[in-house]
This record gives sequence, structure tokens and C-alpha cells, in this order.
Amino acid sequence: MLALPCLYPPQEETCNAASATVALFYTVLFTFTERLASKPTVMSTWRRLHVKVRTTRGLFSPRRVSEQSTWLCGRLTLSQSLRTGRPFRNDFFKDLEAQLAAMRKKAADALPGSSWSPFEPNPNLPPERADIVIVGGGVMGWSIAYWLKQKERIQRGLKVVVVERDLTYSQASTVLSAGGIRQQFSLPENICLSLASAEFMRNINEHLGVLNEDPVDLQFNHSGYLFLASQDVAHIMEENYNTQRQAGAKVLLLSPAQLKEKFPWINTDGVVLASYGLENEGWFDPWTLLNAFRRKAISMGVIQCCGEVTDFDYTINVMKTVDGSRMDFRRIKSVKVQMPNSLEYQAVECAIVVNAAGAFSGKLAQMLGIGCGPKDTIAGIPLPVEPRKRYVYVVHCPDGPGLDCPFLIDYSGVYFRREGLGGNYITGASPEEAEEPDISNLEVDNQFFEDKVWPSLAYRVPAFEKLKVTSSWAGFYDYNTFDQNGIIGIHPLTNNMYFATGFSGHGLQHSPAVGRAVAELILDGNFKTLDLSGLGFRRILAQEPMLERNIV
Repeated sequence: MLALPCLYPPQEETCNAASATVALFYTVLFTFTERLASKPTVMSTWRRLHVKVRTTRGLFSPRRVSEQSTWLCGRLTLSQSLRTGRPFRNDFFKDLEAQLAAMRKKAADALPGSSWSPFEPNPNLPPERADIVIVGGGVMGWSIAYWLKQKERIQRGLKVVVVERDLTYSQASTVLSAGGIRQQFSLPENICLSLASAEFMRNINEHLGVLNEDPVDLQFNHSGYLFLASQDVAHIMEENYNTQRQAGAKVLLLSPAQLKEKFPWINTDGVVLASYGLENEGWFDPWTLLNAFRRKAISMGVIQCCGEVTDFDYTINVMKTVDGSRMDFRRIKSVKVQMPNSLEYQAVECAIVVNAAGAFSGKLAQMLGIGCGPKDTIAGIPLPVEPRKRYVYVVHCPDGPGLDCPFLIDYSGVYFRREGLGGNYITGASPEEAEEPDISNLEVDNQFFEDKVWPSLAYRVPAFEKLKVTSSWAGFYDYNTFDQNGIIGIHPLTNNMYFATGFSGHGLQHSPAVGRAVAELILDGNFKTLDLSGLGFRRILAQEPMLERNIV
């Protein structure tokens, strides 16, 4: 039985119960004092704690100790039964525990063999090892992360890290988009991606719902898309219509008279044919979809890291072709993640890297040497993805189209859709190739609206002759200069880097289906749900573009 020298002698069998409780702590600390007397740092901590405990003695009301209590040779036995004194300050023991914990930590740090360091570790560093590193924390990256965890065979068996350089997403393409979804494409692959993504969004809480969290509300507006065609492109619209119907999309062709009857606010001059989506088309909130994917993926064990990938460590295997030319096959060993606003970085060893860096995925591929080899060789073909700046304007027009307003795409390239219920609309247009704006910043050119957008907008909808621009912003397309279509799959010379980029404006709406496709490719070795092999990198090597004719 442990015993402690009596610090305060008993007076007529009356003792402060709290003092006896403090004596319990002294008993524990007494052993530390004997062992660590030679440690100046620890002893100074002990003395400060000793003074604090003594000064608290007067804070407690005295209570009588039961007659079973005994004092032996000036020592208080620890087996006595005590009545608990009620402290005037209820937080005394919490403070004391905190002091004891701090003292124990300092004592442990002072002992030989301690791992103590004067530098505090950065809790925001990514792990040193991971199975899969996804570069790019936009909606595409988080969709891939979600599907990888959804398909893993052993729960928590796959270590996935998502690296995003700006967790505020202030310049992210995802949140700066117009948020549309449509089936009216010219390629069957894009139509099927849209159909699968629309199905996912209709049942989003079955996929992305998190226990004890609020349900996901995408604010999905099913008003459809309305494409207008002039005489020059009417035959293309008919071809696209047939492709869309064969793929299962619900689309309706309208003559100018039918168009005017359904939407009387439209000026049909110059319109020869119109294509209207009957279901699974409209717009939603991009920010909500991004956060839903991220929240669900993190709840499943995905690790989020704020940083920027600045370099790769890789091995090179050299092979020679039949004609004697050299081919370098690379395999990534680790990625270097630079911490924001710091010189600190972390090398993350990994088995697979997914390039979902959006508009800057071409630059990321270049770090690995893709496109840096001799021209007219596989190594000399770059990833043809670059940022293209697009403007979005919010206008107010009280007399504009009502609740039946679809997402309208004029053959001039100008588009608009309703935004809320207060007479606000989102509008914009893609510039000509020779007029592409500077990408060094995200400043908005208001003159572009005056010269290129407003005239066509007012011509198509006369009510827009009177409007006011209330706000505007700019964002980047991950623009595929080869054929304006997504690039999905592995690079032939780097067998553990997968691409999910180059969607040229429709990556947001296709993100649920593309994420699943990339996860299938990584974990199953091939596409299972949708055959997207035509969107691989090999078409770029073979110089066989899959041109999408319905780019907005």
C-alpha cells in the first residue's frame, strides 16, 4: 500500500477531503520527483505545479473524514474511505489533469531516447505513402476518388490521396461554370456519359448521402436545352438528332412555327430547325455537386491534401524498336507535393497517379516528360490540353422569358439560361479562335459582352434589348485542342499515369460517369459499364480525332 508523508497534520480527526484527493496526486508525482530530480527542466515544472496545488487548498470546504480513517506514523493511508468535498471551482481537476499531462509529456521528452524535436510537425502534410494520388481536387478528381473507394474490395483497403492547390476553389473551373447538363451531343460516347450522369444525379442521395448529414440538394432544374440551327447547319442537327435518339436520349425536333408556338418570346428569324431536350437536361448547382462528392469520399477514407504537385520521381526503362530508335518507358515512384505559401514539401510514394488537373493537366504531363521528346515520335506528342478563358455574365431583365425558359443555344454561339426567379439570366459565348483572351488572369472583358453577346441576345429575344449586367466572372475550360473531347485512360509511355481531362466545357456534367469509368480502368483493368476506349490517348497518337460538333 502506497503512503505519502503527511504535509498537513490532522486536527481532531478533521481533514479536508479535497486535500486528501490532492494527496493522491502527490503520491503519483512523488515517484516522478525521485526519478527525475536530476532533470532541471522537469523539476522546474514540478515546482510550479507544487505551488499551484498548495494555493488551491483554501478553495475547498472542509468535510469530516470517517472514523475508519487512520494516521499511521504521520502518514495518511490510501485505503481510507473519504467523503467527497464539493469544490467551489468545478474546473480545478480539469486544470490539474492538464498540468499533469503537460508535465508527463515534458518528462518523457527529457528522457534518453526521446523523439522530441524543436520543430513542430506540419499536420497538413500528405502521407508519405499512398496507393493512388489524384492530382486535381475539382469535381472530376473527387468523383474518381469516390468511385475508387466505392469499388474497393476490402473496406479501407485502398489509400487514396486527392491533392488540390486551392481549397477555396476561387478559380476552379467546376464552380465557375454555368452548370448545365445535356444529352444533345454528336458523339455516342458523350451522349451515354450524359445519360449515365443524369441517372446518377436523379438518385444522388443513394450514392452520396452521408449518415447524420443533410441530404444533397443539387437544385436540379429540368427545363431542358434548346438548340437553334440556321440553314447552313440544319443537316448537322438532323444527324445529331438521329444519333441521340439511337443512344436513348429523349429529344424533339421543332419547326420554326412549332418553336414560336411553344416559346412565343423567341424571334424565329433565321431559324430553320430547333432541337429540344425533353428530359434529363437542364442545370444544377456545381458547388453542391463538388462538395457532395468530396464529403462522401472523405467519409469513406479518402485523404484531402492542400498543395501543388511540382515534380515526379520516376524510373526509366529503355527499349529499342526494330528500326533502332529509342523508347523510354517511365514509371512514377513518387510525387512531390509543395505546401502552399511555404518551402516545405512532401514526397508521396504511390503506385498510380491520376491526372485530373483540368486546364493545367497539360503542364502536369509535361513535368513527366510527355511531349518533350523528338518530334514525330510518341515521346514528342504532348497532352493537347490547355486553359481557355470564358466569360459568364449575369444580366437582369424583368420582362425576360418566364419559368418555361430552357438553356438556349443560338446558332451564333450565344447562350443563356434563367438564374433563379427574379428576372436574372446567365449568358455568354465562346470567342473565335483568333480572339482567344489572355489566360494570365481571370479578369472579365465587359466590352466582349457589348460587342459579341448582347447584339445576338437581343436579336433572338427582343425583351433583352433592355437589360442590365449585374455581375460577371471568368473561368477556364480544359480545352482539348485536338478534337474538343475528353481524354480518358493511360499514357502509352507511362504505365501508371491515368488521364481524365480535356472535356472542353462538359467535364462537370460528365463527372459522375467518367469517375466510375476511370475507377473501372484502374481496378478492373478495362471499362465495364461504358465503353470509352475511343476517348483514349491512342487516338491522338494515331491522329484520328473524334470531333464533337456541339461544343458550347
